[in-house]
Amino acid sequence: MTTQAQLHCLCLLTLYLTTGYGQEGKFSGPLKPMEFSIFEGQEPSQLIFQFKANPPAVTFKLTGETDGIFQIQPDGLLYHNKSLDRETRAVHRLQVSALDAQGNTVEGPVPVTIEVKDINDNRPVFLQQHYEGSVRQNSRPGKPFMYVNATDLDDPATLNGQLIYQILMQLPKVNNVMYFQINNQTGGISLTPQGSQELDPLKNPQYKLVVSVADMGGLTEHSFSDSVPVDITVKENIWKPPEPVEIEENSTKPYPFKITQWNDPGALYSLLDKENTPRFPFSIDQEGDIYVTQPLDREEKDAYVFYAVAKDEQGKPLSKPLEIQVKVKDINDNPPTCSSPVTVLEVQENEQIGSSIGTLIAHDMDEENTVNSVLEYRIVDQTPKVPQDGLFLVQEYSGTLQLVLQSLHKRDTPQYNLSVQVSDKDFKTLCFVQINVIDINDQIPIFEKSDYGNLTFPEDTAVGSVILTIQATDTDEPHTGSSKILYRITQGDSEGRLEIETDPQTNTGYVKLKKPLDFETVAIHNIVVQAENPEPLVPGVQYNANSSATFRLMVTDVNEAPQFSQQVFEAKVSEAVAKGTKVGNMTAKDPEGLDVSYSLRGDKRGWLRIDPATGEIFSVAQLDREAESLYRVQVVATEVGGSYLSSTAQFHLTLTDVNDNPPRLVKEYTGLFFCYPLKAPGSLIFEATDDDELTFRGRHFTFSLGSESLQKDWEVSKINGTHAHLSTKHTGFEERVYNISIRISDGDRQPLEGIVSLPVTFCKCVENRCFRPAAHMPGIPPVGMAVGILLATLLVIGIILAVVFFRMKRDKGQHKAESAQASEVKPLRN
Repeated sequence: MTTQAQLHCLCLLTLYLTTGYGQEGKFSGPLKPMEFSIFEGQEPSQLIFQFKANPPAVTFKLTGETDGIFQIQPDGLLYHNKSLDRETRAVHRLQVSALDAQGNTVEGPVPVTIEVKDINDNRPVFLQQHYEGSVRQNSRPGKPFMYVNATDLDDPATLNGQLIYQILMQLPKVNNVMYFQINNQTGGISLTPQGSQELDPLKNPQYKLVVSVADMGGLTEHSFSDSVPVDITVKENIWKPPEPVEIEENSTKPYPFKITQWNDPGALYSLLDKENTPRFPFSIDQEGDIYVTQPLDREEKDAYVFYAVAKDEQGKPLSKPLEIQVKVKDINDNPPTCSSPVTVLEVQENEQIGSSIGTLIAHDMDEENTVNSVLEYRIVDQTPKVPQDGLFLVQEYSGTLQLVLQSLHKRDTPQYNLSVQVSDKDFKTLCFVQINVIDINDQIPIFEKSDYGNLTFPEDTAVGSVILTIQATDTDEPHTGSSKILYRITQGDSEGRLEIETDPQTNTGYVKLKKPLDFETVAIHNIVVQAENPEPLVPGVQYNANSSATFRLMVTDVNEAPQFSQQVFEAKVSEAVAKGTKVGNMTAKDPEGLDVSYSLRGDKRGWLRIDPATGEIFSVAQLDREAESLYRVQVVATEVGGSYLSSTAQFHLTLTDVNDNPPRLVKEYTGLFFCYPLKAPGSLIFEATDDDELTFRGRHFTFSLGSESLQKDWEVSKINGTHAHLSTKHTGFEERVYNISIRISDGDRQPLEGIVSLPVTFCKCVENRCFRPAAHMPGIPPVGMAVGILLATLLVIGIILAVVFFRMKRDKGQHKAESAQASEVKPLRN
């Protein structure tokens, strides 16, 4: 090799070492398939790899897609002599062979693949130098109405070829609000929510945008970019709610017929009935024409509200649904109807001329407040025509009936029947009216007698008893408010002990006891009863003495038991009151004024006594709330003298708590243990309580050891108001039972303490359970005694068996002897 070639190889080796090409950090190796990655745009004469071959190979040969760029030295150095361009060729597929001195292939050819890696050496370019588009006002925000597109020759799989779109400028920019937005990945231009609401072709029909595109994902300042102008025309929105449509009911036009339309190319139309009507008589075709498909009936439904929906090919709404309002226009297709087959009205006799009797009500199903529903009334017949025809008048438009010509008298006729014609502009209907002439209340009730004499009843007469029957009559029309009689006591019953019920058929009055009579309160009642009508009397007529009656009720005395003022007396005292303390007072009165004696019943604990003369109740023993917090007894009141009648009432004594119970353990702790030998200090939990009443604060006990001598081995620590830990201070305990005394204080203003003992056993454990060897237990005999008992039992059983066996043997001998005797006298049978 010449000196110049050696220098060239040395330069290549220097470059190779600098650039670091190769696989797995190796710069040379045997002839085998290889793959290399090289960035485009690098300086030429870059060493790639040095292949080595075994003799007899002396040189190398390079073939394939070299493009005059790749060469190999006889010593196997592979390099490129020009800059690579990925956009020209992204992969070069080469073959390397090893040759001998005669040029024969001794190894290979082996494939060598060169991947040209991309660098950002191409700028993105829009496909057009100028874009134009249009959008309708109120279009759906976010739905693209046009696209801009750009290309970049760099590798799209790398950031070099990743393009990002952006709107740089919007003209005009009203109130600094962007009306347009762009999808930075796809270049789709759409309206913003503000643009969807505010774009108006009457204000600004044209907008200009400047849109940019940048490679490198737009993330670095070294990216390339391009920009393009975009002109946008704003078109009027044809997707607007129409004015309400009026359709005449029961139209004779051929169906279906068109009522309104839209025409937005590419839209898919449908109708949405949000009222869920049983019959939906509308349809829409894909041209946007809306039709009514069948006759409408205003009396069935006078208006329809539904929505027109437009969607694109993907099923996405093009805009908000439009509300369509259809009003059904009325025609006069319904005759008047009467509210009832016969309208019954009443008029009093002697009613003044011109008085209103009542109103005939008729209906028309056609639309209200239109000429189709205006009704006119006219009387066409009156039956009977006595004392003359034309006694009644009906108001033409209101249907109100009035009395004309003269007043009516029931003696002439009790009833009139009218035929009234009710008509609208096209139809006529007959309605019927019955007018009853009713008697006026011009007669007063009159009692059959004015004085019902004296009545005598004992004061214990049962409530509800009938004590007197009274009768008054009224000559007005029967079974009307003018002749019905109501009886009212006006004097002699201030306490409301009596009531009077009226028989609606006969007007008979039944005087009954409403409350018990009381001889001691009132012994004689002088009663005055008034008879009246529920209907007011006509002017000039008044009730007089004939409408009232009297009777005298005399009450006789009955011996009655004493009466308490209430059935339950309640009192509250502390459970710590001293013996002899007054805790309550019970009083009863005898209706006859006799003295009353008091006694107790049900004092099962013997805590109380009662003063027999005054009814005062005293404690005679120590009360105990914990034994019974609400103490109930009966108090018996007995009259002194007379029949010694008595009555009872309840006395409830509530005992309030005092701190009179020392703390104690909540249960007997018999299973507390530590495993012996103790490996580390441990602790046990115990709980305390007391029998006093639990306050809203709960219990707050304090805990300590009961003896100072225990403090070197044990300690007590409080967990909460009722629980504490008993803990060991060391591990040197014997295998036995320790009885630990604990002092517990309840923390009251006048605290009580309790000393309790906790037995704690140190024992060997099996599976974390205390194991105790069997030992003599109370009630179980020792082994010797058990053996003696067993032998004695067996001896008794043996004696019993011997006696039984002996008796069975004796009975068997007797049976054989009897059988022998019987065989001697028993005749033979065939």
